[in-house]
Amino acid sequence: MAYKYLGKDHLDGFDKYKYNAVDTSPISIYIMHPFWNTCVKIFPRWLAPNLMTFCGCLLLVLNFLLLSYYDWDYYASSRLHPAYPPVPNIIWLTCGVCQFVAHQLDGMDGKQARRTNSSTPLGELFDHGIDSWVAALMAIELYSCFSRSEEDYGRDVHVLFWVLWNIVGVFTISHWEKYNTGVLFLPWGYDVSQLSLAAVYFVTGICGYEFWKGTIFGYEWRTVIVPAVIFGSAGLSVPQSVYNVYRGYKDGTGKMRPYIQAMEPLYPLLILFVLSVIWAFMSPADILHLHPRIFCLAIGTINSNIACRLIISQMSDTLCNKFNLLLIPLAACVLTSFLYDDSKVEAYCLFALCTVSIVAQVHYASCVVSQLADHFNIYVFSLEKVEQRDR
Repeated sequence: MAYKYLGKDHLDGFDKYKYNAVDTSPISIYIMHPFWNTCVKIFPRWLAPNLMTFCGCLLLVLNFLLLSYYDWDYYASSRLHPAYPPVPNIIWLTCGVCQFVAHQLDGMDGKQARRTNSSTPLGELFDHGIDSWVAALMAIELYSCFSRSEEDYGRDVHVLFWVLWNIVGVFTISHWEKYNTGVLFLPWGYDVSQLSLAAVYFVTGICGYEFWKGTIFGYEWRTVIVPAVIFGSAGLSVPQSVYNVYRGYKDGTGKMRPYIQAMEPLYPLLILFVLSVIWAFMSPADILHLHPRIFCLAIGTINSNIACRLIISQMSDTLCNKFNLLLIPLAACVLTSFLYDDSKVEAYCLFALCTVSIVAQVHYASCVVSQLADHFNIYVFSLEKVEQRDR
């Protein structure tokens, strides 16, 4: 039997929930939404929006698996490491197609829900919950285009760490913003980043990874891409999120929680950030350099669990948790790494943490989705009514 993570207060809150979002991005308004409004008509009306969301997720997971297989250590895009063969161009093109299609499905699932009159709070939670995890995967995948070889126009894996935090941190902060304002202000950088990532894959597939070893307007690509990612994500989002929360208090239009309660959702995020920074930069075995892909996947998965719980709290209008239990095994791993000072022990801890985090997150997400589906008397991946099928 599935574990009941949601209490009566959560379920009552979901019953009262109304979607409230603001999208002012010119790209979204004038390009993407008209495009999605046209394309969604291609899909049959019996197709469940959640199935579209899940298919998009699977495409991004496929990207992660493909690039993990061909470039586990982030050396495949370096000309100085012949022992690591380049990622085949067809794989880059496949990743570009998967990224582009996943973005379109993510944009059309809500329109399909309204088109089929099947909108529910579960659909929004399912969508944003998946986004909280695949955001980390996209950061991990992008790094393969440039490699970790600084001698060959690559970037050190600590840059991957900061890019990861830039993306997942912005995602969680945007939902902290909604937790306090009641409105989801969609970031301007969302569509730009999704389309840009697909474009990077296509360029790499057509021109080869060597393309990124050159310059643009006299600047190396590696010195342009990272600032562009940070500005397009955090630069366009975090200041606006903070301002919107401030304006909500000033105008009295927000949730008007006491300031301490308003900041509580950020506590787990801050603890995760501090612990991950300590482990990444002070590890006796330099664990981030040894296993960058697994390290970032573990941190991204824990952040996803934190974000999902925050999303549930803001949608059900309940107080958010001040602490996340997955931070305990993370802290234990960090402490163990310093106590034993053994690269094998530290690697075992990291792989165990990643496994526990993924299992815990999958269990939490599947149980919550199942519980809400039962509560709303619907199927997750079908528009068929429960009572009709039972007959």
